[in-house]
Amino acid sequence: MARNIGNLIPIFDKLKHSEVGSIIEYAVQELKVENILVIGHSRCGGVKRLMSHPEDGSATFDFIDNWVNIAQAAKIKVKTQHSDLTFEEQCEICAEEAVNVSLKNLHSYPFVKSGVDEKKIALRGGYYNFVDGSFKLWDLE
Repeated sequence: MARNIGNLIPIFDKLKHSEVGSIIEYAVQELKVENILVIGHSRCGGVKRLMSHPEDGSATFDFIDNWVNIAQAAKIKVKTQHSDLTFEEQCEICAEEAVNVSLKNLHSYPFVKSGVDEKKIALRGGYYNFVDGSFKLWDLE
């Protein structure tokens, strides 16, 4: 199990974010996991930071802002498709969309992609709403 701000998985890169890559590599190559589940949650501080990050690119936090920008595509999608919603509602939707970004990014890891292609690994997304106790589970289409 890996836990980080925003529950994010970056695109495969041997030089950047190697701690996440090493966790995934160990789970897939050594432990031979059959399922990888990425779970977002309600009231996520990482997603809130992503959604409130200034559009001009100015950064308050060096490490946090760089990290949460992994899910920039989720933010853009939510801001475009749900501009009529409140900031809090957008954050909740973005938490789920960030899971989808991470699931897509998992496909960039060669050992994950081959496991998925060979049907040895299943990738699933989840969202836990700890306010009402609900849990959603899905496969990325």
